[in-house]
Amino acid sequence: MRLSAMYQFHVSCFTMKSKSIGIRDVALHAGVSTASISRALNSPSAVSPALRMKVDAAIAALGYIPDAAARALSSRRTRTIGAIVPTVDNAMFARGIEALQQYLSLQGYLLLLSTSGYDPETEFRQAQNMVSRGIDGLILRGDVHTDGLRRLLESQRMPFVNVGVYQPEKPYASIGANNEDAAWRATGHLLDLGHTRIAMVAAMSAHNDRASARVAGVRRALSERGLALPDNWYYEVHYRLDDARQAARALLAQPERPTAVICGNDVLAYGVLLEVERHALHVPQDISVMGFDDLEWSRHLRPSLTTMHLPTDEVWSRAGEYLVNVLAGRPALLHHEVDASLVVRESTAAPRPNP
Repeated sequence: MRLSAMYQFHVSCFTMKSKSIGIRDVALHAGVSTASISRALNSPSAVSPALRMKVDAAIAALGYIPDAAARALSSRRTRTIGAIVPTVDNAMFARGIEALQQYLSLQGYLLLLSTSGYDPETEFRQAQNMVSRGIDGLILRGDVHTDGLRRLLESQRMPFVNVGVYQPEKPYASIGANNEDAAWRATGHLLDLGHTRIAMVAAMSAHNDRASARVAGVRRALSERGLALPDNWYYEVHYRLDDARQAARALLAQPERPTAVICGNDVLAYGVLLEVERHALHVPQDISVMGFDDLEWSRHLRPSLTTMHLPTDEVWSRAGEYLVNVLAGRPALLHHEVDASLVVRESTAAPRPNP
């Protein structure tokens, strides 16, 4: 048999095998009705866990693959949720996406992921691509979007939710922490310890409303105590250890150095900690360091990092839950604020007298 003929033979066999297994076969194997199989596939949350397990076992045993195209035509849904994040080179985003995917999978939805690089125009183009591929809903990071994207979502009547921000005054969904308030509380911790010379190493605020809100919270807390954030004690850097170390190096080289540094996220705080150690200084005796996010490594460092804990898993899971409920026609809370809590560890303490 020629190679081409053998290839056609195998393709034909595979096609016949795939087509020979249908929903009736799955129902017969599971011992339930075809309607039960349909409900388990299209609305997993609407059936009992026992039935889902029975259906999943039958599908696995038979090798059945549901026809997504047929399901989409019948329901006008692809059961696909899109999510656009600035980057996957960020532990918080990676953790959130993992939680979101786990939740959506349990609901019978597929996650389509893309990145924007903190560029609103790129985000808009990626959203266009996702909409053209038939997503049912969209999750966006923050609320810095182009007018074109907003018009697209409105014209397509596309359910969407902004994550990482809490904006109850807006007419569209948001799930996240009040970043300004959280940063205000973090700065208050340093002020209550007695620090008055506080610097900040912030994430880049361009097209990043979370980062800019945290800066605003720091400035507000200082202003309420009659203090300010000097220009030479404020640096914006990219989400990289090396950039954070460069900023810390510049701070420590000044004639008068701060007694505390608050960072826009934990990764930047790691960079500051490393540079302080390199200068033969000690945390928190010589300088206190405050993070933001509470990544897993933060509690394992020595000294362990004082930071603001954000429930990332909850934020992203709730975003998925919001869209699933909206698409199912169930009531869904438009705005949800999660709590950012202060976690005091070893990296902050009262400043030395007259340092």
